[in-house]
Parts: sequence; structure tokens; C-alpha cells
Amino acid sequence: MYASNDLALASASIADLFGVVPVPGGRHVGHGTHNELLSLGGATYLEVIGPDPTQHEVAGPRPFGIDGLSEPALVAWCVRPVRALAEIIAEARSAGIELGDVTAMSRRRPDGVLLEWQLTFPQLGGPFGLALPFMIDWGASTHPTGSLPPGATLVELEVVHPDARQLRIAFDIIGLDAGVVLQKGEQPALRAKISTQRGQVTLSG
Repeated sequence: MYASNDLALASASIADLFGVVPVPGGRHVGHGTHNELLSLGGATYLEVIGPDPTQHEVAGPRPFGIDGLSEPALVAWCVRPVRALAEIIAEARSAGIELGDVTAMSRRRPDGVLLEWQLTFPQLGGPFGLALPFMIDWGASTHPTGSLPPGATLVELEVVHPDARQLRIAFDIIGLDAGVVLQKGEQPALRAKISTQRGQVTLSG
């Protein structure tokens, strides 16, 4: 998830870096955001998200720390669960790891198709920060990658955290098995290496 306090500027920077223009996603009504999307191969995609100027009344701050951003950054990452969200959350809590509660959300694509899903919001204020993924269960809705043009491929996602051992326990509970490199470092960080039409690009946060 690549966030900015200005969606148009963030999408333009991605288009310049990748040589591919993100396509409009939709509005997250009640959360004050809207997004644009870009395929990263298979069922993986980059979400570019920012404030929605058409939503004038939003309860509380926008998600993902968008209101406090001074420049675009990789602020979170997401996985599609291999089993029920409630089951994963319960198992993680028994291990002392908080993944958050399940929230229902929806957005309507520009073609009118309504997408509905359940997710756990990132625990950015928790001990793992942005190193811990959030989860989305798309249920019966069409996965977003089904309508995205190709143009880039995720090569590697590097996740950095001081307590890599405890984070690995969280990954095992969630069901992550490939495509993510876990590194020990002083501060939580994300680095996504992406193969594009203009060479390899690294987005970080």
C-alpha cells in the first residue's frame, strides 16, 4: 500500500517510475479515502491511496497515517488469508500477537461493480508497526487483479523488524510461506522490489 496526502501526485509518480498508469479503484465511503491500482503479477497488486476530497465529513483520522504524510511512502502490506479471519486472529491472540478486529468495507468500481470485503486494519501503533501485515478476505467479490492491466511484477518484499523471531511466529499463524524476506533491523521497515517496464524499482517505507 503506497499512501500519500495527494492521490493524483502519488499515482503520477508511480506512472513515471513504472511506465504504467495506475487505474482508478474507487472511494472508501466513511473512511475519507480513494485509491488507484496497478497489477504486480498474479493476485498481487499495488494500491495507491490518498484522501478523497469529495468526502467532507470523516469521523476520526484517515487510515494508514495518511493525514500525517509529507511525501508518498510504502505504509502497509496485505495478505489474503488461507483460512477464516476470526480463526487466525484468535490463534494470534493466544500467542500474544494482536492482528486487530474484523471490519467490513466496500467500494464501487468506476464500471459500477460493487466490491465487498472483510479486513483487519494494520496495527501501526503496535509493537510490530508496518512490519506486520493486515489481511483482506474478498469473499464472493471479484479480486481486484481481475480487472487490472499487466505491467509490473513484485520481485521481493523485504520486511525489517528488531524482533524478527516473534514476527516469524505471526507470519506462520497468518500462513505466509513465500515471497517475503524477513530481516532483523533496528526499526520496522518495508522495501518492495518491483520489476517494471523501466527497470527494477524499490518502494520503501
